Amino acid sequence: MTFYLTLRNKTESLYMFTEEELLKVKKRKQLLEIAKAKNADLKKIERNIRYEEELRLLQAELVNLQQWVAKHKLRIAVIFEGRDAAGKGGSIKRFTEHLNPRSMRIVALSKPTEVEFGQWYFRRYIKELPNPGEIVFFDRSWYNRAVVEPVMGFCNKKQYDKFMAQVTEFEHMLYEDGVFLIKFWFSISKEEQAKRFESRLTNPLKIWKFSPVDLKGQDLWDKYTFSKEQMFSKTHTTFSPWTIVKTNQKKVARIESMRHVLSLFDYAGKTRAKTTTFPDPNVIQRYHRHVEQIDI
Repeated sequence: MTFYLTLRNKTESLYMFTEEELLKVKKRKQLLEIAKAKNADLKKIERNIRYEEELRLLQAELVNLQQWVAKHKLRIAVIFEGRDAAGKGGSIKRFTEHLNPRSMRIVALSKPTEVEFGQWYFRRYIKELPNPGEIVFFDRSWYNRAVVEPVMGFCNKKQYDKFMAQVTEFEHMLYEDGVFLIKFWFSISKEEQAKRFESRLTNPLKIWKFSPVDLKGQDLWDKYTFSKEQMFSKTHTTFSPWTIVKTNQKKVARIESMRHVLSLFDYAGKTRAKTTTFPDPNVIQRYHRHVEQIDI
C-alpha cells in the first residue's frame, strides 16, 4: 500500500511513502531520511526543524533564568517596541510560552481611560512594573508617547516635550531602585511591513491584529522614522540602552532576542546550556547613530 504525505511549509510538497517505510518510522528524523533518499527538497523543512529545536533549548534556558530570578527576588522588565507588525507579540509569545505564570506577566495596555488621561503619564505603567522575583514583558510601553502618539496626533507638543524631558529620569530612578530594564526595538523594512499587513488581512486567525492605525503605517513611514530616531537619540543611555533587533525574519528575531536577554545574566546552570546564549551581533545591536538600520 502507498501513502502520500504532505509536508507543510510556506509551500506544500507531496511525497510518496510505502506502508513498509512508514511502519519503520518512529522519529521525524527517520521520515526525513526516507524523503531525502527520494530526492525530496527539504531545505525549508529542515530549517524549520532547526528553529524548533533551537527555540526549545532557549525556552528551557529562560525557565532556568526565571527560577533564578524568583530565587534572588530580582525585578526584570522587558520592553518590546517597533513599528506595527514588527513581530513584538510573536516574540513575547515564544518568550513566555513555558514560563511559570505565577512569576511572569505580559502587559499590553489599551488606550488611557478618561481618568488615566488626567493623571501623570507614567502612573499607569508604574503599577505594572515587576514585583520582586518577577519578569514583566511589555507589549509596547510608555514609549507610545515618543513615537505612535505624536505621529498619529494622539498627544500634543507640550505632552510630548514633557515626556521626553522626564523619561530618562524615570528610567534612572528604576535603575537606582534595582529594576533591570531591557529595551528592544524590532526593526523591519517597509516592504516587509506591507507583506505582514497583507498576511493579517487574508488570515482569519490574524485579522484581529489589524487596526485602522495600521492602515496609516505605510503612509506615515517617514514620520515614524523621524520620531523613532528622535527617541533613540534622547533616551539611549548607559543605564538604559536601546537594543535593535535588525532582521526581516520573524524566527531569527525571536531566537536572537532570547539569546540577548539570557546573555545579560549569570543565572544558575547557564554554563551547562546546550546552545549558545550569546546573540548574533549582525542581528542584535546596541543603538548608536551609525548603526545601519533597515526601517529607515
